[in-house]
Amino acid sequence: MAEPEAPARLHHVAVGSPDVESLARFYREVFGLRECARKFDSTGQLRSIWLDLGGPILMLERSHGVIPRVEGVGAGPFLLAFRVSREERSELERELEARGHPIEARTAFTSYARDLDGNRVGFSHYPEP
Repeated sequence: MAEPEAPARLHHVAVGSPDVESLARFYREVFGLRECARKFDSTGQLRSIWLDLGGPILMLERSHGVIPRVEGVGAGPFLLAFRVSREERSELERELEARGHPIEARTAFTSYARDLDGNRVGFSHYPEP
């Protein structure tokens, strides 16, 4: 069997939300993600907002129902983690806390909080000391 020419690369991550507009605004304002597309359903209602992750795309998809809250390490996806500089980490902590999103945990390299829908987000400067 021939080896693939390049390893598989992440194309996108999809996150469901009952309010994609508000969640997209959160990620644009807090993490500086650029909006790259809006998708609408057959009735013209907003279905999805796509944000650029610097290669892969974060697809925020309209969902219905309750979003389960994952504590710690859960089965399946349980965290969106962003690469930041050490200085940006401190700034993001202050920004999130000012917006009412307390920092839940910290390690030597990473801080953890929640987005508007309660999804866990991290921002890390690993391996920068």
